[in-house]
Amino acid sequence: MEEPLVVWCEQEIPVPGLERPEELVRRVLLEAALREGISGAEVSVALVDDLRIRELNRLYRGIDRPTDVLSFAMREGEDGPAFGEGGRELLGDIVISVETALRQAREYGHGLEREVAFLAVHGFLHLLGYDHRTPEEEAVMFARQEAVLAAAGLARGSDGDGA
Repeated sequence: MEEPLVVWCEQEIPVPGLERPEELVRRVLLEAALREGISGAEVSVALVDDLRIRELNRLYRGIDRPTDVLSFAMREGEDGPAFGEGGRELLGDIVISVETALRQAREYGHGLEREVAFLAVHGFLHLLGYDHRTPEEEAVMFARQEAVLAAAGLARGSDGDGA
């Protein structure tokens, strides 16, 4: 049986303390896909530094500073969904700044594992059309994120090491 979601993960810089960050990203995104009823799809994730995400943020959003995560959805636009080899829907790309994730993990008092997982799921939900521009949208999106993270053993208040 084929997996409902194929995750392509490119690690451009080391992720301190995470031996296999691509496996973490795949695990939480597969959980998110199952919970959202996604099948026959693929997503690309890049783990980058602040310099790279700042360039992308400036180029695509006109904001000249690093951010934690960017999502580039393929479902947006007039053409509708795009499909790749094997007929899988191409959901889009997620770009995560490892350096910003590390700072935020320290700031929020949890592990880098939880922060990277949170950012991956957050980016994934944006690819599916979720947003947090209003308090109502934010409540829905953040509840979905937390449900995925809890199922992955990374609930809020956990030590961030999956325990």
